Amino acid sequence: MEGEIYNVFKVCITALMSLCYCYIVGRIIPKGTQRLLAILPVVALFLYLPLNLSAVNLTGQFGFILSWLGNSKLLLFAFGKGPLSSDPPLSLPCFLAIGCLPIKIQQTPLQESPQRGHSTKDHTFPPQKGHKKENPLPQNPENIRHKAILFLNYPTKALLFLMLLRLYDYSDHFHPNLMLLLYCCHIYLSLELTLAAIQAAARAGFGMELEPQFREPYLSSSLQDFWGKRWNLMVTKILRLTVYEPVHNAASAAVGRKWAALPAVMAAFLVSGLMHELMFFYMGRMKPTWEVMWFFVLHGACLVVEMVVKRKSGAKWRLPRALTGPMTVTFVMVTGSWLFFPQLLRDGVDKKALEEYAAAGAFIKDVGRAVMSRIL
Repeated sequence: MEGEIYNVFKVCITALMSLCYCYIVGRIIPKGTQRLLAILPVVALFLYLPLNLSAVNLTGQFGFILSWLGNSKLLLFAFGKGPLSSDPPLSLPCFLAIGCLPIKIQQTPLQESPQRGHSTKDHTFPPQKGHKKENPLPQNPENIRHKAILFLNYPTKALLFLMLLRLYDYSDHFHPNLMLLLYCCHIYLSLELTLAAIQAAARAGFGMELEPQFREPYLSSSLQDFWGKRWNLMVTKILRLTVYEPVHNAASAAVGRKWAALPAVMAAFLVSGLMHELMFFYMGRMKPTWEVMWFFVLHGACLVVEMVVKRKSGAKWRLPRALTGPMTVTFVMVTGSWLFFPQLLRDGVDKKALEEYAAAGAFIKDVGRAVMSRIL
């Protein structure tokens, strides 16, 4: 455990120093190809850093944060786009936090100046580039209620996650399909709780208003709702900037803007599948089987079909939410059990992850006893 903590420390220091270099590059080199060439060594380094860790949970988290999100932000930054680009430029601490953490500053709508008879009460512009909500304005009651609900949900979800870990002690008595269902819940709860903890720390440290990562995905009414508005929204926004929008602009010239969204959606899911294969490689260090890739290709294709059906049928023929909600969640869980989890089970990643939870718990208990003995 001590050796892995030392490796984590080295990876964190290396990542922070690399981002300091990128911050300086952004100040002295204009956006474009030259800045991209200067940043590419850091992109390669971020792909390598997770390989310095051996713990499955840590490798997956650092792979997600640095190799996927971090590199995506840096590539966007090379061309003056994305969360790292701002006018005026971000301060160095904010740049480091946004570059190495899965967070995004909430943007504030700008009100139109009253002129030609128009009132600021009725007209607002979309957020301008770089207008960050570091000193948040008063929020409307709906947002406050939403945050209150989330605040109450987190302790419940943490308790459910701890209960889930205890259930694994009796996994030998469970049906394999039940275990796959538990793994689905495990992935969701661990992701939301980890990202929420990181977001809370960043909000406390920098006083910034941050965008949420999840919006209760189990309440999804369709695949569009699940992937676009509820599940891992940081990834959704990054894929929109890095993949969806460039492909949409290119496809508009070929098939027109009406249908350009379809190839753009497939491209985004294809890239997401490739990045998930990379995450699984980090955790298992095994040759990819490409099942995870096919999971995202399947969901991309189904989402495209859903979009086409909605356009053709219109609002009159929409199924009730009480029916589409369970259908969506069931489809995600069944296809995940079929294509997403088998690779983790074959590589033994699930057992390694549970062993690490037990080792981390024992380590925390030992530290707590040592501290209490010194106090008493």
